[in-house]
Amino acid sequence: MSYPLIILGGGLSGLAAGIRYGRFGNKVLIVEQHSKVGGLNSYYRRQGYLFETGLHAITNYAPPEDKHAPLNLLFRQLKLSRQQFLTHEQLASEIVFPGRGSLTFTNDFSYLKDEIARLFPGEIDRFTALVAEMDGFDPFAPRPWLSTRQRLSAALNDQLLIDFLLCPMMFYGSSQEDDMDFSQFVILFRSIFQEGFFRPHGSMKDFLDQLRDQYLSFGGELRLKSRVEKIMTGGVHGKKKIIGIQLYSGERLYCDRLLSTIGWPETLGLLDDPAIAKTEGTELAGRLSFLESVYVLPQEARDSLTQNRTIIFFNLADRFQYRRPADAVDLNSGVICFPDNFKNLKKRKTFQLRITHIANFDKWRQVFMVGGREQYNEMKAAARRASGRVVGKIIGNFQENIVYEDSFTPLTIERFTSRMQGAVYGSPRKIKDGRTSYANLFLAGTDQGFLGIIGSMLSGVSMVNHHLLA
Repeated sequence: MSYPLIILGGGLSGLAAGIRYGRFGNKVLIVEQHSKVGGLNSYYRRQGYLFETGLHAITNYAPPEDKHAPLNLLFRQLKLSRQQFLTHEQLASEIVFPGRGSLTFTNDFSYLKDEIARLFPGEIDRFTALVAEMDGFDPFAPRPWLSTRQRLSAALNDQLLIDFLLCPMMFYGSSQEDDMDFSQFVILFRSIFQEGFFRPHGSMKDFLDQLRDQYLSFGGELRLKSRVEKIMTGGVHGKKKIIGIQLYSGERLYCDRLLSTIGWPETLGLLDDPAIAKTEGTELAGRLSFLESVYVLPQEARDSLTQNRTIIFFNLADRFQYRRPADAVDLNSGVICFPDNFKNLKKRKTFQLRITHIANFDKWRQVFMVGGREQYNEMKAAARRASGRVVGKIIGNFQENIVYEDSFTPLTIERFTSRMQGAVYGSPRKIKDGRTSYANLFLAGTDQGFLGIIGSMLSGVSMVNHHLLA
């Protein structure tokens, strides 16, 4: 079998790329190792409950009439109806550093500016100047890496305000420990603070079904449960090129061009090119992964726990740190999300709570390898209880009312997504133009540099527009 384009990975960027390429009548194949599409943003069922993986909220909210907004631009590129895509905006989110203050924000950016003026009156002019600088900053232009911490320290004088701003940005998109490229910060700042959070009216399953159906309607082909063993290479006159892929079944699929959305280190690890050491991918792999616990709680506990908040970012330490912990999990900071707590979202008999902490992949792997699944599950339960005690001091005690609970660790992420070390945000090294050393191999998704659910899909669309449709 031969295709003009094969796409590795059936996540959001892969689906978006496939739709964009296929809508013009081009033959395209998406190869996905899992039994369903979605990648890092998928879903599963337990005891009758539907749980969404990855999705706390979607960033880049925009009303349908804002034609130039990333969300509406994306829908036009995919030939989807934005008018029929019903959404629910966040109620309000909060950055909480217990004992040191909190900062609340909504989808109205002026609310955040008023909060900063109230809490940091001496910083509001500096903050306004920083925002003006970022408004004129092109985060996708080629430039050397620039430290966000250094840039914020030069622009602002109050370290607490700097940590307040960094906390949600890092938890929702940084692949680098304790810092991030300023370009990435600008992207996230616009996505989270200036545009804001929302969720679709239905579930992530509904959204993925819509994308999959759109892809198939344009003639796209989809292979699920198809694991790639290697990427086949060739070339003449010293010009390296991709000739196709080989599945673990032994089947070979040939292509003119290959678009990988599975991550740059993961892609390198599949190449059969002897000139590229297999260790190179491991060296580029990200170190940041998470422990996330999800709880089903009775609806009557909702108001007292949520207090009309959608997401809470918290930090208990004197200084906010974002790094792989020495222990299995770092309980000093995290994200508390109420995925049912959005405007005009219909209430059910129960509601969900999700809690996320930075975790150490090596610690979880060591326990699993030495102690087996039983000890691994015991460590998950112990970490969940400890996390519950910490979070209970912020939102109130919820552990006595749990209807159902579950957790996933960095090992879970690696198992179901093949992300090395469970690195949700991929490699610290981003390839903004999507080009590789192979003339017909391109990169889209997290390691290309776009962030978030909308960003990931725009990455797939942009790489197709720039490299495959031109």
